[in-house]
Amino acid sequence: MTTIADKPDYSLYSNAFGYLRQPLDFKPLESDADVVVLGLPFDMATTGRSGGRMGPGAIRQASVNLAWEECRWPWDFKLSDHLKMVDAGDLVYDCGDAADFTQRVEDFATAILDSGKALLSFGGDHFVTLPLLRAHYKKHGKMALLHFDAHTDTYSQGSKYDHGTMFFHAPNEGIIDASHSVQVGIRTEYDKPSHLFKVIDAAAANELSADEIIAQIKDRVGDMPLYVTFDIDCLDPAFAPGTGTPVCGGLTSDKAMKIIRGLRGMNVVGMDVVEVAPAYDSAEITALAGATLGLEMLHVWACAHKT
Repeated sequence: MTTIADKPDYSLYSNAFGYLRQPLDFKPLESDADVVVLGLPFDMATTGRSGGRMGPGAIRQASVNLAWEECRWPWDFKLSDHLKMVDAGDLVYDCGDAADFTQRVEDFATAILDSGKALLSFGGDHFVTLPLLRAHYKKHGKMALLHFDAHTDTYSQGSKYDHGTMFFHAPNEGIIDASHSVQVGIRTEYDKPSHLFKVIDAAAANELSADEIIAQIKDRVGDMPLYVTFDIDCLDPAFAPGTGTPVCGGLTSDKAMKIIRGLRGMNVVGMDVVEVAPAYDSAEITALAGATLGLEMLHVWACAHKT
């Protein structure tokens, strides 16, 4: 009889529980991992179509398509040679309790960061980034934010738990420095005269080369600690239909990946991919995009830490 131990890679989808087929480790603080993957199955702050709570599972499932490639194209090194990773599974919280969820995210992320590990999080709606930022601030101080999205999420009129208000609250809490932060892919309304962030809107991003966008990001961010958050609706719905608030006219997945790769050498301290809602997906293309963007972020992180 063939067992799991005999042929662990016998079938692409067999035992595909963790991101990139990594084992689930529910005690990540005791591991020797460099990076912990965390799922945040939360969509109570969604203003559009719900379903983002299913995003982490969909991203993990799609990631098996990426796990076979030991040296990810076009990177010139094997990720596992320079980065140890575990998947901590999904955060558990009291169902329906947004306040409990928010505190548990911050507490869990704080413990991971205090142990010397980095965190790659998969949402969930975009609200999850706010408690993640609070935890990262305790470790790294005020940060720059690189925010990929169709929306600025700087709206002040939303509720306390709202996936459109995080980047109104974070600068006001002193967590991020908007004067060193960039938003890419924006294509919905915002108050331009009072807006604190540099915006490379979708129309401009689609005309500029990836290298030109990267140059603007590096000029704005400098050497500040950088948190990267990617709302999957930054991509055009042709590349990511499975999201709660799709907006036509977005970036291609190719352009987004090129920009992420261009962050090589920057001081990236935290990463997340959010708003994948698989109920609206087609052929897993949104989940695959989310999984792939996460993998590109891991390569960028590894470049800064590999020996």
